[in-house]
Amino acid sequence: MKIKSAFIPALLLALIGLAPAAAAQEFISIATGGTAGTYYPIGGAMAKAVSDAGLQATAETGNASVANINLVGAGQIAVAFAQNDTCYWAYNGQQMFEKPVKNLRVIASLYPEHVQLIVTKDSNIKAIADLKDKRVGVGAPGSGVEADVQAIFKVAGLTYDNVKADFLDFGATTNRFKDNQIDAGFVVAGYPTASIMDLANTKDVTLVSFDSGFMATLAKAHPYFVPDSIPAGTYQGMDKETLTPAVMALLVTHDQVSEEVIYKFTKALFENLETVHAAHAKAKEITLETALTGLTVPLHPGAAKYYQEKGLKLP
Repeated sequence: MKIKSAFIPALLLALIGLAPAAAAQEFISIATGGTAGTYYPIGGAMAKAVSDAGLQATAETGNASVANINLVGAGQIAVAFAQNDTCYWAYNGQQMFEKPVKNLRVIASLYPEHVQLIVTKDSNIKAIADLKDKRVGVGAPGSGVEADVQAIFKVAGLTYDNVKADFLDFGATTNRFKDNQIDAGFVVAGYPTASIMDLANTKDVTLVSFDSGFMATLAKAHPYFVPDSIPAGTYQGMDKETLTPAVMALLVTHDQVSEEVIYKFTKALFENLETVHAAHAKAKEITLETALTGLTVPLHPGAAKYYQEKGLKLP
């Protein structure tokens, strides 16, 4: 069967006419965390909210902040979850980042993840200064937790030489408490943290409160910390509100993702928050009003455009 030559130009025009519509369909992958954590279900809900608004998005499992930032920095993924402290170190080439990741950009601040200084009630540790000469879990070697502890110690005038430092991850920290091998231990995570809940149900522990002056000094020295609190009753036996520094979970991208795409993404996210809020209790803390809290890398221009439209003051 032969196609008449007069039909060919019309066919080409039709195909050309379809090209912009096809090109307009954008696909965005969101790197989250492990399936048992908070990032994954929230990221999945974000992908649904954004997809329902016209962008094509999917959430993928990830290895949390450092791995996610490396993927974004290499342009291997468009959007990812990462803590603002890790973003700060990445952008400035500090801690675990040998070279600055200068193409890193932020879309939104999501919710706080708290510094939780766990102590046994019989340790007589009432303040950060009381850690001197105590057995303290300071986070896994080279981890974000350990880097946060180093920053806190510097402001508090503590060093690993005047405490008995033990380099432990979350699980090992709570296990050492159960075995009476440590007096205090740091965990940085959104509350309630499952491992601390389990510990508090079997051991007489509490959280140390930081005074407001210390937190102000800490935030001035290390701008990724924000003052916050954990409500009384969060854990068994914790009968008072705990004032404590927090770092923010951020949604990040890189500077080669177009302004139009990130604008559409940001708009779709904040105008469909009910979908995200339904995914996890922590997601309910994601609001437009706090979208610019604790930013430690430059804002992507697409996100900035949306926030300006909503009347927010840009950092």
